[in-house]
Amino acid sequence: MSLYNKTILPGSTIGIIGGGQLGRMLALAAKAQGFRIAVLEPTADSPCAQVADVEVIGAYDDREAITKLAAVSDVITYEFENIDAETLRWICEQAYVPQGPALLAITQDRIKEKAAIRQAGVEVAPYEIIESMADLFLKINKVGYPAVLKTARGGYDGKGQLVIKTEHDLAKGEALLEHGACVLEQWIPFEKEISVIVTRKPDGETAIFPVGENIHVENILHQTIVPARISTSLQLRAVEKAKQIADSLGLVGILAVEMFVTEEGTIYINELAPRPHNSGHYSIEACVTSQFEQHIRAICNWPLGSTELLKPVVMVNLLGEHLDKLFEEIPALADWKIHLYGKKEAKLKRKMGHVILLRDSIEEALTEVEASQIWSGVKEKIGG
Repeated sequence: MSLYNKTILPGSTIGIIGGGQLGRMLALAAKAQGFRIAVLEPTADSPCAQVADVEVIGAYDDREAITKLAAVSDVITYEFENIDAETLRWICEQAYVPQGPALLAITQDRIKEKAAIRQAGVEVAPYEIIESMADLFLKINKVGYPAVLKTARGGYDGKGQLVIKTEHDLAKGEALLEHGACVLEQWIPFEKEISVIVTRKPDGETAIFPVGENIHVENILHQTIVPARISTSLQLRAVEKAKQIADSLGLVGILAVEMFVTEEGTIYINELAPRPHNSGHYSIEACVTSQFEQHIRAICNWPLGSTELLKPVVMVNLLGEHLDKLFEEIPALADWKIHLYGKKEAKLKRKMGHVILLRDSIEEALTEVEASQIWSGVKEKIGG
């Protein structure tokens, strides 16, 4: 049956590869629409497994475990990019995976990703491919200082990256090159970090969520502010660039497009993520349709829902070190939407949940967040 007319109906089972918080929130959105959920995850009692109907325990490249997942699933999706692309290609031959393997393979490799973004006609920061220390010493002169060296594969929340401010930092690049080829990017002195989340069906129907403004602290997303505090014309340009990329890549499902905005108003694409994204969590309460429901609609070939923003919103991540203070404050938190992920151990810098504040203005929401003691010490680090 063609991808263009295969519709997955309530009562069917959606298989999710990956048992983390994104899988959990996908599962909750799907179950609200009458679907059953099967999850594949190496460890038992994962956040997603806690709300799933079927739990398959196995590695993401364990073909026996994957075969079990496929046997009970009418459609399969994934919650993160750490699935081997060859394994996903094999899964696509055994089961219905409307997203296909191509986009995942592109976004797993920064070299392929940047080439694909340029192919879509969208700008990325000037960069060079680095395969050896000799390359690094030669090509730093093309890129200039400061620059950022990133491993082509792997890395998240700032891992697998090195900021090169002077020639004295170049020697540190050897540790990254031990893991394989890297990308050397020109440092972009951005004014804002934003993201656009786009959902697309096999027939090309597309829906785009409001532009989010992202604030990172120590390379981990701290806040997403919606609507982003940028001009309407910039928002429209960001949305158009995200749509260009989605169309060029033949997207099915959801894609988060992270961008830098300079003081002059130039937009550079930073990274792509072909799954629900931390910066889209605000949509659970703040939009008519959440990013999680929208992804389920896309892979099941349902009409996409409205992405209308109901109210200004701020989403703030809860890390392991924030939970004790959250629990102390809960009795006083009026109209805070608290989402915890069911992770067993609250480790330092580990994402344990998030809160969503819908208020009459962004300023009101931010003032309330800053008044809380949950994130004490974070404010001083913003922008540092």
